[in-house]
Amino acid sequence: MHMVLSVAVAGASGYVGGEVLRVFSGHPDVEFGALTAHSSAGDTLRIHHPHLVPLGDRVIVPTTIEALAGHDVVVLALPHGASGEIAAQLPADTLVLDCGADYRLASAEAWSEYYGGTHAGTWPYGMPELITATGHQRETLKGSRRVAVPGCNVTAVTLAMQPGVAAGVVDATDIVATLAVGYSGAGKKLATNLLASEGLGAAVPYAVGGTHRHIPEIIQNLLSAGADDVRISFTPVLVPMSRGILATVTAPLISGVSPEAVRAAWVGAYADEPFMHVLPEGQWPSTAGVIGANTALLQVTVDTKARKVVAVCAIDNLVKGTAGAALQSMNIALGLPETTGLNQIGVAP
Repeated sequence: MHMVLSVAVAGASGYVGGEVLRVFSGHPDVEFGALTAHSSAGDTLRIHHPHLVPLGDRVIVPTTIEALAGHDVVVLALPHGASGEIAAQLPADTLVLDCGADYRLASAEAWSEYYGGTHAGTWPYGMPELITATGHQRETLKGSRRVAVPGCNVTAVTLAMQPGVAAGVVDATDIVATLAVGYSGAGKKLATNLLASEGLGAAVPYAVGGTHRHIPEIIQNLLSAGADDVRISFTPVLVPMSRGILATVTAPLISGVSPEAVRAAWVGAYADEPFMHVLPEGQWPSTAGVIGANTALLQVTVDTKARKVVAVCAIDNLVKGTAGAALQSMNIALGLPETTGLNQIGVAP
């Protein structure tokens, strides 16, 4: 018997909302219900997402509990801090996928420091591949009705370095992560530094010096993967591309560990993961290989002179970094095959 899942999307006019609609459209069991937003309510969807041709005539309605209730799945693609009030009023048996940061952190203190305001709580974390003390995070997602979708930068850094942490081949107290990030990661908002005239031809760092909001989430994940302590210097750099993240993450090599053991840790960690691909030695990830796909391309090597492990991860920030992770988590939560509706083929060149 064919299952039909009624899916509502709040924040449908933004980049994340639009990508949720695009990615979820590939799922054979999904039927879209209410598409909601705030300032764009009353518009047809094609005004904001002309590429979503089959949904172009759909009218965006105001984001209210009445509009969202009654669906099997509700995806919240809202600004940080906006999900808590809505989620609290949705039925307990509705699967709610929050693409914002509201429920990602276990520490209320960390939330207050990096986001401000009141911590809404903690939901099961929507990164199936995350290594945990008992196996992988996907086990926690089974049967869940509330899921906190990870941050995009967090996903790239976690996937890049967690195999080394779990295998005990790197020192997690001296991690350095530098990311090249596409502009869609900043969302669809008017800001001078996000204008094409400012961004084209320029590479610009932001949230430098330990201030980026994704830092506590990365630390939380690497502690889950087995680190006793995590210290990370994290520097994202906006580069002139619309989407994609290339994360270069380094950490000191533990004394006595061979380069062969390092590579074996990464290959072994992801051998059975459908969306994780460790490339052949000498081949390096490119964001072009993951655009539009729910895949992560990875490579790892040892800088023998510096005694550092260098891991590189490429993802599409809007797919594996957000909407794809949401759909992957939905599949697991509802007992569907994990890969259902998810594309593993990128768009290149």
